[in-house]
Amino acid sequence: MDEPDSGVANKSIDRILELSADAHIRRRGTVRDSAKFHNLTGAVAAYGKALGILTALQHREEFHAIIGQHDLPRCVAEV
Repeated sequence: MDEPDSGVANKSIDRILELSADAHIRRRGTVRDSAKFHNLTGAVAAYGKALGILTALQHREEFHAIIGQHDLPRCVAEV
C-alpha cells in the first residue's frame, strides 16, 4: 500500500486554519447581527466542517497505511 501524501493534506489543513483565523479576525471587527457578521459566521462554520473532513480523511489514510504494513488477509485489510 502506498504511503499517504500527508504533505498535501497538512498544507490544506494549514491553509484552512489560516482562512478560518482571518475570518474570525474580520468577524470581530464587524457590527454584530449585520449581514457581513453572519456571512463571516457561515464562513467560519464551513471552514470548521472542511477541517473536520480533511482531518478525518487524514486519520483514515494513516490507519490504512498502518494496516497495510501488516500481513492481514485481504478481506480484513479492506474493511
